[in-house]
Amino acid sequence: MPHSDDLTARARIRDAALAEFGAQGIAGATIRGIAKRAGVSPALVQHHFGTKEGLRAACDDHVLAYYRGTTEAAFDRGQIGDSSFLSTVYASSQPVLDYLARALVDGTPAAATVFDEMVNLTERYFADIPGLADARTRAVVYTSMRLGGLVLHQHVARLLEVDSITDAGPQLGRATLDVVSPDILPDGVADQIKRALDSYEDDHKKDDRKKEEDR
Repeated sequence: MPHSDDLTARARIRDAALAEFGAQGIAGATIRGIAKRAGVSPALVQHHFGTKEGLRAACDDHVLAYYRGTTEAAFDRGQIGDSSFLSTVYASSQPVLDYLARALVDGTPAAATVFDEMVNLTERYFADIPGLADARTRAVVYTSMRLGGLVLHQHVARLLEVDSITDAGPQLGRATLDVVSPDILPDGVADQIKRALDSYEDDHKKDDRKKEEDR
């Protein structure tokens, strides 16, 4: 088994690669730049991942695992209505979103794999309903809408006057529910999400008041 320090270094390098690939693109990022961002030597990056392509593949695997994990936690384990779950997702998702947005723009094979996986996962929760398009088509359209906003994240953040789209998570969540018909979601999910967003915002207002009182 690898030493625990190796595992820590590997995760740190991968996270640095997510950020570097997101900022520079697959072609523009370098082993040296990723090593600098991670605070390690280029040799250590190569020790763990071999080549830049090996590192990119590890990032792809991480993004897919992250999306699978959050989707399954939200729906299969019923955490979609839990404000603490939303808080964790908002706090952890930015590097993944940046990486995926750049991969989609660059048109990498990994982007196609991620898109297909997201459609497949989404389709699992869309039932065929008389009068609506089939579940597969709705999953493709819904995923395209979500990823389209991700590709345009800089413009979305600019117009909403926030630093990043994760800062506007609740705002975007409510707007999505306003635009998307509740019929395409599993029964009760839209209401669960609304309650979680309310609770999340209430918790943050309390935190803000406490910080003001402590000053």
